[in-house]
Amino acid sequence: MRLPRKRTVLLLVVVLLAVGAWTAVPYVRAASLVVRLAGLHGPWLDRLGAFQTGPVTTRDLTIPGRRGAMRARVYEPAQRRARTVLLTGGVHAKGIDEPRLVKLAGDLAVAGTPVVTAEIDDLLRYRISPNLTDGLEDAIVWVSREPSLAGDGRIGVFGVSFAGGLSIVAAGRPAVAPHVAYVISFGGHSSLPDVVTFLCTGRQPDGTHRDPHDYGVVVTLMNTAEQMVPADQVDGLRVAITSFMTASHLAMVDQKAAAAEFSRTREMTAALPEPSRTLMTYVNTRNVKALGAALLPHVAAFTEDSALSPARSTTVTAPVFLLHGADDNVVPAIESRRLAVVLERTAPVHLLVTSLITHAEVDRPPTAGEVWELIRFWRAVAAAGSL
Repeated sequence: MRLPRKRTVLLLVVVLLAVGAWTAVPYVRAASLVVRLAGLHGPWLDRLGAFQTGPVTTRDLTIPGRRGAMRARVYEPAQRRARTVLLTGGVHAKGIDEPRLVKLAGDLAVAGTPVVTAEIDDLLRYRISPNLTDGLEDAIVWVSREPSLAGDGRIGVFGVSFAGGLSIVAAGRPAVAPHVAYVISFGGHSSLPDVVTFLCTGRQPDGTHRDPHDYGVVVTLMNTAEQMVPADQVDGLRVAITSFMTASHLAMVDQKAAAAEFSRTREMTAALPEPSRTLMTYVNTRNVKALGAALLPHVAAFTEDSALSPARSTTVTAPVFLLHGADDNVVPAIESRRLAVVLERTAPVHLLVTSLITHAEVDRPPTAGEVWELIRFWRAVAAAGSL
């Protein structure tokens, strides 16, 4: 998330402080979080970003689950100001070590929110399956029962990308619901079939078109490999896909290493038999149109389980906060808009669709009104997460 106009944030904070120190403090805390999330710097912005923050210690542990132990990390602030939140990132091989997830956890923790990040195996393997929802359920229940993390047995639940929608599904399950104080979905989905159809075709549920990001289409290929190639080619195809994904992540931090990994992916592709070779060629050349057309007939088999779509399975009653980038081309923003309508039947819902952020990290210059809406959103989250 980036906010290019620093003066916009500063102006809003000055106005807040003018309203009155006591009533403004919660909003200044929210503005402070926005500055940290955006990575803004400058003499005044650094002071704002550090407002009521303190040191954080981390420790690794394991969380028991029905499919085995999950690696987890606790971010413990020196001074607690809010209840603990379970934070889960999207599909990524680095799991709880993924740099953006680490930064988000730290940005929350320095202001007094204890954070637990949990590593669910299928996320590491770029898989979207009911195992994820089960893992989230197990993690929520375990964290909520740890006296050192949840004194009253209730926590916040925060999911990013596909983990956002699945966190909502998990939060509505009978064993979990009493332990959930609120849920945040950041760039999450409502209907997995609709999202995958969009990734394959660019067609959104309302009939409008948006060019999908190749990342989501490649994740779809990973999840449909058994339907796309003969059984003896599945493992080889998935190894090649993983190499491509690794290179794509490296491209954000180390161009030289990324180039070497992309070269390795192309070498692996050349050695694959058909039809794996053609599919990986689509991946390497980012031919979303051709790959999407090949994948589309297999969408139903991948997405049919209702545990993967909050619009089809949720009964959540805790407050839900839906944050979405207006130009998201992995999970389009219409997903959060449609999900809000469904959730409002059983839960209080706060929806913010903003051009300040997108799934693919493309930003636009913000207006003061957009920044204010983002500050108000995080202020509402803080109120739901107060001790």
